[in-house]
Amino acid sequence: MTTEPQRFTILLVPEHVEDRGGASVEDSAVRSAVVEATGESGASGYPRYVGHGIVADIDPRTRTVEAVLVDGAELDYGLTAIVAATS
Repeated sequence: MTTEPQRFTILLVPEHVEDRGGASVEDSAVRSAVVEATGESGASGYPRYVGHGIVADIDPRTRTVEAVLVDGAELDYGLTAIVAATS
């Protein structure tokens, strides 16, 4: 039996950043948040995670953010949400 992670770290990173000059993805992020499982599924059908103003539906198998709201709104144009770590 596999269990879904209870916590992820999500990074909001500008899409236009192609060459980070050696900086890590974490250093390029404009915002980060630790989100925790709610035990519910989102509209996308994937498990919902919430924390620090971010609500995200995440595929726990691929670690892909399938849907995201930031402070109650859709993600700003030009930003992408990625999963940086699990715990």
